[in-house]
Amino acid sequence: MVVALMAGFGRFYVTRNFTDYVNNEALERLGELKDDLATEYQTQRGWQRLKDNPLLWEEMLRSSIPRNDFDNRRRFPQFSDFNSNPSDRFSQDRSPLKSRERLPRLAGGLALFDAQKQHVVGGTAGLSPESCTLGEISLNGRTVGWLGLHKREHLKNRLVVAFLKQQSRAFYLIGGPILLLAAIVAFILSRHFLAPIRRLTTGTHALSSRQFNTRIEVQSKDELGQLAADFNVMAQTLEKYEQMQKQWISDISHELRTPLAILQGEIEALQDGVRIMNPETLGSLQSEVVRMSRLVADLHLLALADSRGLDLKNEPVKPLQILRETLNLFQTRLKRQQIAVKLELEDHENIVLTGNPDQLTRLFINIIENTLKYTDSPGTLKIFSRHSNNTLTICFEDSAPAVPEDALEHLFDRLYRVDKSRSRELGGSGLGMSICKQIVEGHGGNIQAVNGPLGGLMITIELPINEIKSK
Repeated sequence: MVVALMAGFGRFYVTRNFTDYVNNEALERLGELKDDLATEYQTQRGWQRLKDNPLLWEEMLRSSIPRNDFDNRRRFPQFSDFNSNPSDRFSQDRSPLKSRERLPRLAGGLALFDAQKQHVVGGTAGLSPESCTLGEISLNGRTVGWLGLHKREHLKNRLVVAFLKQQSRAFYLIGGPILLLAAIVAFILSRHFLAPIRRLTTGTHALSSRQFNTRIEVQSKDELGQLAADFNVMAQTLEKYEQMQKQWISDISHELRTPLAILQGEIEALQDGVRIMNPETLGSLQSEVVRMSRLVADLHLLALADSRGLDLKNEPVKPLQILRETLNLFQTRLKRQQIAVKLELEDHENIVLTGNPDQLTRLFINIIENTLKYTDSPGTLKIFSRHSNNTLTICFEDSAPAVPEDALEHLFDRLYRVDKSRSRELGGSGLGMSICKQIVEGHGGNIQAVNGPLGGLMITIELPINEIKSK
């Protein structure tokens, strides 16, 4: 369509521009007449004499227009030929018109207008400046009038018609192959674009049917290829979350099943008289209820974090001061398990950030509880901090045992435990580190876990700083 429009508009503008060229060329041949008219205006101080004496206008035309333009002996067409019908120029026997007939006909297409383009003399009735090609008549740099030549929109001279036909034929000869080439390229490009789009459509329908193992073959490196690659990443992410969701439901069921089974067994034993109701039995029942309540509370906290419904109630806090206060709560238990604490926080006490003190306290409690549960006695817990202009880094490093390398990347997954049987015996649910991650990320920070130099686990927390207050 574009090629066809280009050829059509090109032919249209060639015809129109050629017509303008013929009109302007014809007017240029009247330069002597314009000079005579300028002299007439200067001599008579206006156009009144010409306006009152039309015969003088014809005489000026006769004396100023090149004789070849109305001489019946000329052999080549002049400007008047382009503005006349062939039947007007030649009779059936192709004999030229007499010059006395050609001058009035030529004069009928010429008119004089004053500086305001008001008609003065010449031309046929109804000839206006808008229907003429105008040539300026100037005197001493000032426009004193306009010479108008009636412009014809459709040229009928045989040479002109032949020329325009030749140009049209050239447009068609050039436009045809280009049109064919454009059609071939359009067909190839449409297949290139539509094929991957169809594959993307099919893949999207598969994902909507929960077929998250769907992948699209990437066959190019352009934008469509990048889109296909992004689709594969999205499908892989959805498949991962699908698997996590299934594992999540399975793990929750497993975690709740254990305390419920214990409670059911204890109650059935009491009902059958196998066990006697005493403080020891009630304590066992209560411990399982407490464990299940803690698990439900942790799950609720994670659900709130996922739905962005966790209300942190942020305020300016000193995280290292909160860490000291939390650590004091564990002094007795740490001494009982012979875990020595090395604290290096003296230079960073006045660091302030926006956060929730209760959630930061829970963050530190979970990390220290993790050390108490899994660090061998006697052991070591080293806590140190460092800061840059806008980041506070807190490191918790304990002694052996270390975490297997393949388990480090899953350490913050929900309900994940390195040693499930041992964790259950120690009361762990596998949610503590997940909660730590949610709290840190809720404060705009980052948390990582690696095996440290002391032989155990090193947890690194990075939190954004608001300011450092002077002491």
